[in-house]
Amino acid sequence: MSREGPPWRWCWRREGRGRRPKPRFIRFQTTQVVFAPLDESGRPVEGEPIYMNPDELEALRLVYYLGLTQEEAAEKMGVSRGTLWRALSSGRKKIISALIERRPLILMSGPPL
Repeated sequence: MSREGPPWRWCWRREGRGRRPKPRFIRFQTTQVVFAPLDESGRPVEGEPIYMNPDELEALRLVYYLGLTQEEAAEKMGVSRGTLWRALSSGRKKIISALIERRPLILMSGPPL
């Protein structure tokens, strides 16, 4: 189940030295979803899964699905354009890796619906 709702804040935990990552505002809510390739007999292919973070999915959704510019998408997420660009780049790489290497792609869930 997926839907667009009020924005929620997402940020991964970082331990150690350095600045903490800035939280991202995400409006797309989904439960954890798994996309798994099938072999010739229709059974799921086994392999190390690739995990897509909520901020990567939101960046891809805003820019490629809704057609927003990177500046508009970054403003909606509450991050800089450079941070949005890195999320887009990472998300694209994960999708391509899952397709080329025939590995399961797991979209990490957002807040409880």
